[in-house]
Order: sequence, then C-alpha cells, then structure tokens
Amino acid sequence: MSEKRDYRDTVFLPKTDFPMKAGLPQKEPGIAARWQDEKLYEQLRKSRQGREKFIFHDGPPYANGDMHIGHALNHTLKDMVCRTQNLLGRDAPYVPGWDCHGLPIEWKVEEQYRKKKKNKNDVPAKEFRAECRAYAQHWVDVQREQLKRLGIMADWDNPYLTMDFEAEATIVAELMKFAEAGNLYRGSKPVMWSPVEETALAEAEVEYEDITSTQIDVAFEITESPIPELVGAHAVIWTTTPWTIPVNQAIAYGPEVEYVWFTIAAGGPYDIVSGSAPPRTNFDDHGQKSFLIALPLLEEFQKRTGLIAAEGAYRRTFKGSDLAGTVVRHPMHKLGGFYARPRPFLPGDFVTTDSGTGLVHMSPDHGEDDFLLCRANGIEPVFAVMGDGRYRDDWEWLGGEDDRRRAVINKQFNAPDGPICSDLREAGALLSASDDYQHSYPHSWRSKAKVIYRCTPQWFVPMDKELAGGGTLRGRAMQAIADTRFIPEKGRNRIGSMVEGRPDWVLSRQRAWGVPITLFVKNGTGEYLQDAEVNARVIAAVREEGVDAWDEARKAEFLGADHNPDEYEMVTDILDVWFDSGCTHAFVLESGRWPEMRWPADLYLEGSDQHRGWFQSSLLESCATRGRAPYDQILTHGFTMASDGRKMSKSLGNTVDPLKVMEQYGADIIRLWALSVDSTEDHRIGDEILKGTGDQYRKLRNTFRYLLGALDGFVGDMGDVGEVPELELHVLALLADLDGKLRRAVEDYDFNAYTRLLVDFCNEDLSAFYFDIRKDVLYCDGPDSVKRNAYRTVLDILFHALVRYAAPVLVFTAEEVWTTRYPDGGSVHLLEWPKVPGVSADGARWDALRKLREEVMEAIEPLRREKVIRSGLEADVVVPAAAVPEGFSDADLAELFITASVARGDSGAVTVTRTSESKCGRCWRLLPSVAEDGDLCDRCEDVVAQMDEVA
Repeated sequence: MSEKRDYRDTVFLPKTDFPMKAGLPQKEPGIAARWQDEKLYEQLRKSRQGREKFIFHDGPPYANGDMHIGHALNHTLKDMVCRTQNLLGRDAPYVPGWDCHGLPIEWKVEEQYRKKKKNKNDVPAKEFRAECRAYAQHWVDVQREQLKRLGIMADWDNPYLTMDFEAEATIVAELMKFAEAGNLYRGSKPVMWSPVEETALAEAEVEYEDITSTQIDVAFEITESPIPELVGAHAVIWTTTPWTIPVNQAIAYGPEVEYVWFTIAAGGPYDIVSGSAPPRTNFDDHGQKSFLIALPLLEEFQKRTGLIAAEGAYRRTFKGSDLAGTVVRHPMHKLGGFYARPRPFLPGDFVTTDSGTGLVHMSPDHGEDDFLLCRANGIEPVFAVMGDGRYRDDWEWLGGEDDRRRAVINKQFNAPDGPICSDLREAGALLSASDDYQHSYPHSWRSKAKVIYRCTPQWFVPMDKELAGGGTLRGRAMQAIADTRFIPEKGRNRIGSMVEGRPDWVLSRQRAWGVPITLFVKNGTGEYLQDAEVNARVIAAVREEGVDAWDEARKAEFLGADHNPDEYEMVTDILDVWFDSGCTHAFVLESGRWPEMRWPADLYLEGSDQHRGWFQSSLLESCATRGRAPYDQILTHGFTMASDGRKMSKSLGNTVDPLKVMEQYGADIIRLWALSVDSTEDHRIGDEILKGTGDQYRKLRNTFRYLLGALDGFVGDMGDVGEVPELELHVLALLADLDGKLRRAVEDYDFNAYTRLLVDFCNEDLSAFYFDIRKDVLYCDGPDSVKRNAYRTVLDILFHALVRYAAPVLVFTAEEVWTTRYPDGGSVHLLEWPKVPGVSADGARWDALRKLREEVMEAIEPLRREKVIRSGLEADVVVPAAAVPEGFSDADLAELFITASVARGDSGAVTVTRTSESKCGRCWRLLPSVAEDGDLCDRCEDVVAQMDEVA
C-alpha cells in the first residue's frame, strides 16, 4: 500500500505577524510615544473641526500624589466619553485640569516642614505659597505622564491649572460678581472646623468614621420655673461632647415632649457614680434629690446612671410647653463671670426622644441648631475655643492658666477621668460618665483628625436671598437640577436633597495657599467696598502676578484716589477651594484659551461624592452668576473597593496600584476592567478579578489575530448580493444589530453594556459560531470559491467595524491591530464610526437553529469524553424534524453543526452515533465521497488539482 500524500501545504491557513502574546507593558509606551511625536490629539481636533460639538468638562483632581486606582477608573471613563463621541464624528475635545490650591497641598508642604523641624508660621507667606506652587506643579507633571501611560488622549500640552495666573484672576473676577451683586456677607456661624489644620472645612472635605466617645449625664439645678415645685430640682442633659459643657448657655426642650419629675433617695446609688454623697444643698426639702427628664427616656437614663427611682418616687409629669420660663444655673456657677449667668429653657423643635434625656444643652458656638435657637433668643456666641481647639487664655474654666488645658478633640481631655468630668464630679453635677458610646463622627479627610463645629467670623454666600433677575440661589439651583439629565437618575435626588437643605455657602478659609477673598472692609461699619474700578485693578494685578498680588503694600494702589486706605481692612482669608473648582467652567469654557470649547458643557463626570463637591459648587457658582447650571448632564461613578468588598486602605494592605498593574499587565487591561464593571455602583478590583479581565482580553485579541490572519492578502469583494450565503447575511444582520446597540450605549454612557456587547459578540457570535463554522471554508475551499470570498468579505467588514468599536476601550491594542494590517494607514483613533451594511435576517429562525446547534453539541460531548469520537466531524446526528427551521437542508445542517451528517427523525431528542465514513486527508471531514482514510473528498480533489496545475 502506497504512502498517502501530505496535503498540509495545500491548506489556506491564516497568516499574520500579529502575536498572540500581547506584551502590553513593553509595547504600550512606544505606541504612546509615537502618538505624542505625531501630535495625534492635534490631528484629531483638526479632523473634527466644524463638526457638531460635544463638550466634556474635566473635573480637576488634586495635584498631590501618584495616580491611584480611582483616578485610573475616573479618567478611563472620561477618555471613553470623548473617544466615543469623536468616533461618532463629533468634535469632542478633552482639556484636562488640576486643582492646585487648598488644604491638601498645604498639608503636604507642612508635612515636609515638620520633617525638617520647621514651622510654617516662621516662613514668609510668599515663600510658603511658592513652595505650594512648586509642589503642585511637580505632581501635575507626574500625574500627566501617568495618565498618558494609561492611554488618555487629551490636550496634555495645554491643560488648565487653577493656579495659573489667568485662572486665579478669573476666580477673583467671579468672586467680584458675587460682591458687586451684594451676594456676600460676613457673619459668625458654627462651621466645620479642623483644630489640627486650623481652618474651616467644606462638607466635601469631611469624612465620617466610627469612633467611641465619652457620654455623660449632667445635672443643672433649676433656679426659676413657672412650676414652683421644680425649683431646686435638677434638669439632666446628656452629651457625647463633654468639651461643650464649658460653653453651655441654655437648655432646649421639646414643646410636645412629655417630661417627668421624680426623686431618688439620698445616699443611694448616686454615691457609686459621684464618689461621695452630694452636698445637702443639692437635695430638696424632703431630703431627696429630684430630676427632670423626658418620660420615654427614663429607663435608659436609669440604666446609664444607676439612679433607680424608688416606688412612689414619681412626683409629676409635664408637657414640654409647660416648662417655658424655667431657668437653670451652670454646674460651675461658682466660678462667677460667664458661668454665673442664668441658663434659660428654650423650646426647640429639633429635640427628640430618640436618645439622651429629652433636654439638650445649648452651646451656640458649637452647633447649628444651638446657634439658631440661641440667636433667636438674644444669646450670642462667646468664641471660647481658639483655632487650635483650646479654650481661650482668659477663659474662666480650663483656660490658659490651667495646665490641664488641651485641644477639645483630645480624647483624654474628654475622658471620664479627664479634667471636665473631674470638675463636674467635684461640683456634684456628674450623674454618669462612660467611654463606651459608639457613633459616626466627622473627620478631616486630609489629616484624619476629628473636626468640631466652631463659631467664627466667616464669609458666606446666602442661599435664600432674592437675587437680581429673580429667585434665590437655592431656588435657581433646584430648578437647574430639575433641568439636568442625571446618569444614573438617582443622582438627581442625591444632589437635590443636599441643595434643598444646605446652609449658606461658607467661602472663607484661614489658610495661605489659595485665591484671596479680595475685599476691602470699612473700619467701623464692617461693610465691604463695592467699587468696580477697584475690583478691576485687583483683577488685573492678579492676572499679572497671581495671588501674591494681594498684598498690604499695594492697598493704596488698589483703592486709588477715591478711598482712604486707613479706613479699610484688607481681608486675609482665602477662598474655599471648592469655589476655585466651581469657577473652572468660566476659565475653561468661556475664556477663549481653548477655542474648541464652549459654554455650557454637555457633560460633567465624576465620582458620586462630587454631588456635595464639584457638581454642587459649580452649580451654585453658575446659578448665582449666570442663572443656570454650567452643564446639561451629570454622569457619576461609584467607588472602587477591594475584591472582598471592603474599602481600600494602606493599613489593610488591600490597595491596588494602577502603576504596578500597568507594569505587570498593561494599560489596556486596566481600561478593559474599568469599562467592564458597572461603574455606576461601587465595584471591585483584585488579583483574581484582573486575571479574569486578562482572560477576557486574550479572547478579544485572539479574535483580531484570527481576522488579520484570515484576511491576509484579501483584495476581493462579495460580488452579486444574490450569491451571498445565508450564514453571511445572518452575521451581517447580527453586526447591524450590534451597531445599533453600541450607539445606544454610547448615548446612554453605558460603557459596561458597550464593552459586554462587544466581548459577547466576539466570543459567542464570532469565535464560537461563525468562525468555527467557516474555518473549513477558509482553510479548504479554493481561491475562486464564492462562499470563501463571501466569508472573507464579511470578515473584512467585521474587521473595520470591530477595530473601531474596540478603539475607545483597548486604545493600544486597537492601534496595534490597525497598523499591523495598514502600516501606512495612520492611526485608528482618527477613524469614524463604521458604516455597516443595513442587512436584516429572520432572527427568530436563526435563534431556533442556534438553539438546536447547542443541543447537538451537548449530545456529542459525552461521546467525545468517552473517546467514542474525537470531534463532531466523526458524528452522524439525527435531530427532531420539528425542531429544524424551514429552508435548511440536511447538508446545510451538517455544515452548520460541523458534523459528518445530519438527518431528521421523529424522536423528540437528538441522537448521535459514530459515522462509518472515511476521513478526507486534506479537510478531515468524513464523507461518502472519500474512499478510504487519507483520500480526498470531491471538493478537495478539485482544489488540489487546480493548485497542482498552477504549480
């Protein structure tokens, strides 16, 4: 028997230099460098000039450290927005920016000072600001290169920086719009204050952490009351901030709350708490101490204090409104002065019976409710706590002469054995003290230290003052929220509830690195100067010299001949950094420095925390000065969590460094992960998740590798539409359907759906179905085969569509794919959305066929596992006749199912047996036309004959 011929050299195998091993960490930097050398961003802008505009405005990150995984996700989403809009043919510029002022950067510079044993207060302000400016610029440069490495395509040579002189001048000009319209005022209100950083904080600069605090019950002796028998009794308050007791000025009650007056026997459990029997003067005429608290809270009070009322100890209950006119004295009244003043009972609608005693001690310096209620009753703050959190030097209790004085956030200062509790205990007023109350408490997100409410003179923007042109700032902002599109929709309620209930906007900060509040205040009156010419001189100076221009030495120059400099004080506070960033729309969209931009923006995109940050400050600034929001749409994303769902923390060791991920896997893997997760919610990342993303990437890469190999040397077209096989029409219909879904995903900013649709199409419709079926035609049909030419034509259409669809996601890989096929074809990122054939097919018919195909493959699998057959090519299959859609012959089914044969039967199940046919030595199909294994089938015999003839 003669040896059979080896036909491997007659098979048309795919051929490409595109490697399966990506090597992204090595390739990507070179591709990025080429983009920069070729000025790709500028090319794109030029190619889209005159097109419909789409304006995305970048929210500025702080320039104070390396890019973290949250930055990577955030900027990938932003890049995806702009790339997909550009792909659609729109003019969608991306001007990146950085927030360069404020506490985060000051704090970092101060950290450097502390390492050098250097005090910020010993450094001239200009020198300190210069160091802050240099620090910010350093991290701008670092982050810029890191974001380039991530494949973000933006105007990197011309970003916006809030510390640019022009930007600083614009911020001052925007502030002057508020001032000239009378929409600024100086007032004293409790604001979030960081004793560590010695400045007011915005709500967006505060984060909440669970802590354990000291809780105390304190008795205030009643000295006056419209209910005579209450005189000499003790009103009890409960607090978790013992440090506010030294600044108490009143007690609030709930008018509708039911209160109880009851007695405790002398020498009882009270001794356990106080350490000794209280003085005789603390007892009523019956030799018993009596207390007033809310009746619903009596049981909890008794548990905390151990003061169990004996049987018959209840005296009387009162409705809160009956207590109007009651007065108490401070437990430390013997100190005299401030502490000798009477403390009135005041009705407060905020008083509840959820916890405590139903009586709330009021310190107008340190609480918003306290401040408003006391001010309404003629009680003003006393400013007892200084900026560093300690009581004033001249304060009667724990002031400068007391060596026990500490910052009020000091844990030991507030402890049960600390100075406050000790003094209250000695005064016979401390009923309970325990360091066991767990609750959420605000901290500075920068220093991580606890913050307090502190009443200080600050500059405010009123939320409810009538504005020129009508409406209040709150009203305009609420209307703008109603007019804005939110993605996801829940963002509307989130920012709406914040704006609806927010207090006046605190603009001032007591720091050095920022845009100054460029106001002159008249001595004696406290009114600020409203003079457009003065303001213009200040703005011009800041434009020329930056924030250093606001200097006492130039006071006379700024005021000019019309105003006596001796009569005015220059404000030394700086602006809240959120006002800075809230003005970015003015100097990015309106300034003309970026002529491709326009106001308002189509879209703002940031994390969901920016509902109280940048989204809101931009909204308020723009509504006050322009009457509407600076954006039409807001897109928000959630936070990136560790793989176990916990918050990332260096202390937990569960952080993921995007720079290391790029070194190990490549930037395209981060991008694919970021665009695969549901970013509208909190999402996860970790080693296993990234490995899964890597697997997903390899499947996509393999799809492109197959396309490149199968299209090697392709120059033909499909020819007459009437000759197009039905399978090709089906795939083109699937492509048309995919195209429509991807367009909708882009318009909805649903990038998770976009990426999933693309991946599923490549894996399920192409690799597992179309490519699998047609590989026989590709490898073994002759060059003049209509079916093979139709297949390669569809592959060409698929290539041009898929490489464009993938380009915004896998920016480096798509470029590699494109330049592999078209080395001189420019960049894939200059291309526009593909024009796919508008083909439709009977989807239901093909769905039924593909369902039957899956049943066939499932029926073949057990035989393959048992090694009865090695593949479906060795299987004779009988399928239920009723399950076969119309129009498919048995030969069609065998081709589509990749089996030796298919027949139809009356059974309701698929049956599989091993075929008895012989195997073609070229295409490996088992067919009746093959005499014996190794011989050729009719098709292969014709193709080989043609090839031999040409050879």
